[in-house]
Amino acid sequence: MSAEATNPGNPVAPVQAGPPDLGEVSHRKRGRPRLELRGLRRIGRAALLGPAPRDGLPDALEHVAKVHRTHHPDADLDTLSRAYALAESSHRGQLRKSGEPYITHPLAVTLILAELGAETTTLTASLLHDTVEDTDVTLDQVGAEFGKEVCYLVDGVTKLEKVDYGAAAEPETFRKMLVATGNDVRVMSIKLADRLHNMRTLGVMRPEKQVRIAKVTRDVLIPLAERLGVQALKSELEDLVFAILHPEEYATTRALVHGHAVRPDPLAAIAERVRAVLDEADIDAEVLVRPRHLVSVHRVRLARGTVTGTDLGRLLVLVAEDADCYAVLGELHTCFTPVISEFKDFIAAPKFNLYQSLHTAVTDEDGAIAETLIRTHRMHRVAEAGVVALGNPYAPADGSEPAAERPAADAADDGEDGERVDPTQPGWLCRLLEWQRATPDPDTFWTSLRADLAQDREITVFCAEGGFGDGGPSGQAASRTGTDGTATVGLPAGASCVDAAYALYGEGAHSCIGARVNGRLATLSTVLCDGDSLHLLMAPDSAAGPSPDWLDHTRTPAARLAISRWLAAHPGAETGAGESAVGAGAPSGAGGARGTGAAETPGRPGGTDTAGLSTDLPGASVRLAGCCTPVPPDHVTGFAVRGGIVTVHRVLCPVVARMAASGRKPVGARWRGAGNRAQGCRVTLLAEAFTRPHLLADLTEAIAAEGAAVVAAAVEPPREQRVRHTYTLHLPDAAKLPSLMRAMRQVPGVFDVLRAGRARSTMAARS
Repeated sequence: MSAEATNPGNPVAPVQAGPPDLGEVSHRKRGRPRLELRGLRRIGRAALLGPAPRDGLPDALEHVAKVHRTHHPDADLDTLSRAYALAESSHRGQLRKSGEPYITHPLAVTLILAELGAETTTLTASLLHDTVEDTDVTLDQVGAEFGKEVCYLVDGVTKLEKVDYGAAAEPETFRKMLVATGNDVRVMSIKLADRLHNMRTLGVMRPEKQVRIAKVTRDVLIPLAERLGVQALKSELEDLVFAILHPEEYATTRALVHGHAVRPDPLAAIAERVRAVLDEADIDAEVLVRPRHLVSVHRVRLARGTVTGTDLGRLLVLVAEDADCYAVLGELHTCFTPVISEFKDFIAAPKFNLYQSLHTAVTDEDGAIAETLIRTHRMHRVAEAGVVALGNPYAPADGSEPAAERPAADAADDGEDGERVDPTQPGWLCRLLEWQRATPDPDTFWTSLRADLAQDREITVFCAEGGFGDGGPSGQAASRTGTDGTATVGLPAGASCVDAAYALYGEGAHSCIGARVNGRLATLSTVLCDGDSLHLLMAPDSAAGPSPDWLDHTRTPAARLAISRWLAAHPGAETGAGESAVGAGAPSGAGGARGTGAAETPGRPGGTDTAGLSTDLPGASVRLAGCCTPVPPDHVTGFAVRGGIVTVHRVLCPVVARMAASGRKPVGARWRGAGNRAQGCRVTLLAEAFTRPHLLADLTEAIAAEGAAVVAAAVEPPREQRVRHTYTLHLPDAAKLPSLMRAMRQVPGVFDVLRAGRARSTMAARS
């Protein structure tokens, strides 16, 4: 953008831009549209001659108009002509650092978007995207001439001035673009096309500036292109960044591709056989060989150690209808040997970025494996262009008011009860917008943004409704809810139940105490996998709150920020339930599942009066850990957490070993005297028994006979004729704990009763 403009009185001589022959390798072979060098020169010559019209259209705009009409035959080109005239006159005299007229840049950006199928409003804004930033044109002028939508898009991609923001200009500019993208995703489409053209011509920059721009492109813009589904832009950006940041690996991969290019393509022979199979089955399909881009080839080489001819590309089968995709799949799996582990159905379960396709791999008679993509022509357009292929997602369905006459922010809210009908409003964007509002500091925002976008894979989790009691969370879920009441949530790979809770319910997730993953009780620290079914369990106590340990199990900035805000606002609050729900020492069943219902009520002490404990940290508040519920005379130790609090654990608690292994220094803790044993306490016990009728009633009766009160109880599903009961109990006197455990062991069928702190390893061994 403005960094490319130079003083016309001191032009810079043209320099060869970008890595040599990159387009030959990664674009022309794929058949993807790309602005060729001859087209750039033609646009440059036309720009020097000015906007002289021919048949009512400026010469420089002819190629853009031709491409635009292939996607939108009825497009009104008068608006584009007026936008070009304003852009050309305002940029007249400005040169890029390559020495070309500056108007060639907005023209090239507009051509990139036209090739992807963008509608007229987006192209109009792309022609004008640098006018407000680099010329005397104002937003008011743009709005008066072209309407509020175009004005909004231009404002969204306009950089903030370093004079006003200093070092925070770049992160604040991206924050501004994200907020604008939340109302209109076309803002980010223009930004991506703008960055792609700048990356193509980055060779005129100093090497250190090339590296800086390439790193920002890698860390922020390429992940955004992936999340918006614009694979055509993402792939080329990846190759350009690869050439700058890893020139040796780039040269090696490029030479490898060129070496295979002179040999017969094994995929071509397989494609011919696939065509014959589909013709014989009377399936109308187009079968293409789709070469991989350089970064994809590099990844294959790293993963497999070597690259064969079939690894350099994939088969692409295009059909008319969704049903035809499955018909093609059936024929391929019938006539070829399928590689079952490679099959994925992204039609029935689309990816978070709108991507749909069937993925499979088949083996021919020679043992060559061909990865195959099966999709409709529409799916292919969306796979290549993502949100750009959807046209104007903000146009009203009833046609009552043209979208161009009102702001995109207004046009986006056409659903009932204020719900967005925009299919391009993904959950990841909602999450970004949520946590960026809570991150005023530019450095924190910039770090969090890059960390969040660094997650190179996203999983989909299905969350069943009805996991909340009265007074459950009221946060708005950043997810899609199906007709069966199941919410679909997109999360970064490696996310835990804690991340899912905050993605679904915002700050309402503070009261979460456990979860069921795929029908089994699980700790909140459980890492979720793609396709998991999740049922969150909530505490009925509205005073519930998260544990500091939750921060160790979060991958999303939204969850971390919400937890940190709550902990900062409640420095003395007790969060025993949170620790019990997350801590590694929580009682577990088969496969790591845990009786979450036995957790303590958050916000309340662990049972023993904390005045009966003293620590080596003067002035610190003391809290009993919910994972092991220590009682006198247990040997205890503590760890300092946020808010000046020391959490006290039993020495045998597995959480102690985990914290020590992570480098956390223990804080000495001790009971103040034997008299404390007469005080009330809360403890968690696990009873292992052979399953039989009335077992729960008999155990409850034995507990009541010892004078203990049941605070919470959970029963895991029977396994191999065994069952586990988890009880959180309140004892009026800690000295009665041994007799209580003996009484529970005497119940017929019960073969062991254990404290929660040492139950994990013992019971896991028995499983």
